[in-house]
Order: sequence, then structure tokens, then C-alpha cells
Amino acid sequence: MVKKDAKKVVEKQPSDSSDSFDAGSFVKGTREELSKVVWPSRQQLISESAAVILMVGVSATLIYLVDKLFGWASRQVF
Repeated sequence: MVKKDAKKVVEKQPSDSSDSFDAGSFVKGTREELSKVVWPSRQQLISESAAVILMVGVSATLIYLVDKLFGWASRQVF
């Protein structure tokens, strides 16, 4: 027999003070989070951007060629 523990889920009730938006704490929190970001170097950014552009180009070309192939094949059949 499996015994299940009944745990009571307690939801946090919003307090009256957290109902309003505090722009100062939002900006402070945003700055703290941005300070944790590891930004890429210029060379890394350029090389990875070039790789993405190249792969998008290759993928688009491949899709175009497959589309043309199926178009040609369907014209031969019908």
C-alpha cells in the first residue's frame, strides 16, 4: 500500500505595498541582472553572426532547390 503525504499548498498573498509598480527597484534589478551577463567579444560576435547568416543562406538555397525539384516532378506527372 502506497502512502501519500498530503501537503498543503500555501499561496503567497500579494501585500498592499507590492500592488504598485516601483520604477526605481525595477531599474536597479535590471542593472543587477545586466551586470551578470557575459557579453561576447567583437570577434566572437562577428564570427557567430557570419555563421548564422551563412547557415540561413544555405538552408534557404536548399529549400529553394527542393521546391524546384518537386515542382518539376509534379509537372512531369500531371
